[in-house]
Amino acid sequence: MRTRFLLPIAILGILGVAPRPVTLFLVGDSTMAQKLASKRPETGWGEALQQYFDVDQVRVVNLARNGRSTRSFVAEGRWDALLAELKPGDYVFVQFGHNDEKAENPSVYADARTDYPRNLRRFVSDVRAKGGHPVLLTPVARRRFGPDGTVQDTHGAYPDAVRAVAGSDSVPLIDMQRRSTAVLREYGEAGSRALFLHVDSSARHPNYPRGVRDDTHFSPLGAALMARQVAEGIREAVPGLARHLDPRFEAAVPASR
Repeated sequence: MRTRFLLPIAILGILGVAPRPVTLFLVGDSTMAQKLASKRPETGWGEALQQYFDVDQVRVVNLARNGRSTRSFVAEGRWDALLAELKPGDYVFVQFGHNDEKAENPSVYADARTDYPRNLRRFVSDVRAKGGHPVLLTPVARRRFGPDGTVQDTHGAYPDAVRAVAGSDSVPLIDMQRRSTAVLREYGEAGSRALFLHVDSSARHPNYPRGVRDDTHFSPLGAALMARQVAEGIREAVPGLARHLDPRFEAAVPASR
């Protein structure tokens, strides 16, 4: 089996043609998405992931969009567009939940007991049918602390629904809810402000002249730390992709503190 795999690579080398890099598609919501200049310093963690890979080996394509859910990503045709580009051996990381939770908005709402896991299973099945590798991620934590200083969950049944689908369908899982909660716990209520989109009005930032206090979306530092957690999750749960991690990635961003 190894000889059959290596032979085409050797032929490509003789012909001077480099093997196609693996594509890592990111599918999710605003916590992951690429941001417009008008939204800076808001940063999605997906923007910070490419640094962990040599682009000649793994190309990160961030398809996440603000405000999307498992329902709306399909309804808008974004999922079908991804499938049209997906090649055998590519990876698709799926992280939704923040907007699926919004029962007041039927265009994005997906019940954690029914539609949400059903949509996740469709994503898994469709990726596998194309020869790709699906990976599920639980939603990242919001910055919410209780009176006793503990990090409060805001996602209800959604993270457990992701875990259940990952378990029943044998899908690699990166548990970002737990990982991000641990980072928030380490930074504490005051220190964790630096990880989120907090801009004081006195800073006179052109994008936020009145300031902003957003405990859902990340600052550049927060996005970098979340991307680091994703890289750690890849190393632990996605061995086929982990072999492409840059061995220098430990130095790519500072440790949590």
